[in-house]
Amino acid sequence: MDAAETRYAYDAATIAALRTQVTTQAALIRSQADLISQIQTTFDRAAAAAQIGVWECDLPSETLRWSDTVCDLFEFPRGSTPDRAVTLACYPDEARQRLIAARSEAIARRSSFTLDTEIIGRRGTRRWIRITATVECRGDVPVRIFGLKQDITDERLRSERIRYSAEFDYLTGLANRAVFERHLAALPENGTLLLVDLDGFKAINDVYGHAAGDACLKEAAGRLGATCRGTDLVARIGGDEFAVLITNDPNGRLGESLGQRIVDAMRAPFPHGTARLGFGASVGLARAGCSSPAELFDRADKALYAAKLAGRGRIGFAAPDLSRAGIDANCSGS
Repeated sequence: MDAAETRYAYDAATIAALRTQVTTQAALIRSQADLISQIQTTFDRAAAAAQIGVWECDLPSETLRWSDTVCDLFEFPRGSTPDRAVTLACYPDEARQRLIAARSEAIARRSSFTLDTEIIGRRGTRRWIRITATVECRGDVPVRIFGLKQDITDERLRSERIRYSAEFDYLTGLANRAVFERHLAALPENGTLLLVDLDGFKAINDVYGHAAGDACLKEAAGRLGATCRGTDLVARIGGDEFAVLITNDPNGRLGESLGQRIVDAMRAPFPHGTARLGFGASVGLARAGCSSPAELFDRADKALYAAKLAGRGRIGFAAPDLSRAGIDANCSGS
């Protein structure tokens, strides 16, 4: 074989090897492209299921790019290029100010932030979203801010329901005993505690049944809420017993006046089915003074018991708190 033939054979072998290499690389690229496509599809489906969308904003042009999920959250047409000023209008005033402050700080610090906030979509739907953001820099110059936006409305509602059940009475909607005890512990010396116990509730429960008893409690709670509007706390603390706290009642007249209004408000009968049910209320009133929370509650409870013994439908007044008069002459405020 002469030199030309040798050269030709060598070139042919090289070309064949290169073709094989190109074919192998093409197959690898296709395989990798398929894998990337699968990963992208999986991510898109997972993000859609979790209601998570991707967003980015070029700096300083403020040009926004949103994924379809983010467009859906804000109720913009998919594929649109939203104007930042228009999108900011989707945030209530306070939320908008918090977002602007968090974003400005992140850009200034070349850092990131996470923010849970409420939005109102273009069609008026209210949602809660979680925004995560990271600032990208070239050198030390911020060029892009990007991240995720996730619909957390259901999570927020669950959290609110848990908080509500922990703080409010399920039947009446009033604050529950745990909340009452926290507020009682913080009641200042010029505060007043009123304990309210329904008169005739047991008879309604026994004669008409528990449904009527529940209706009675709801009615009493509604009357208390209306009568005590503006006071610091109205709570159901157990059974047919309620409590009212007044933080600032320096001479006790506000508590006395309110106690009488409560007694008067509870006297009116209310319809339940074909019956008109009647109940009343007795009130025990105690001014805080230097009493501990337990002592104050005990004093009010004894005043309530005295009002019951005296014929019900009236106010019982606890004796002034003199438990520390000899120790602290300033307890009375004189």
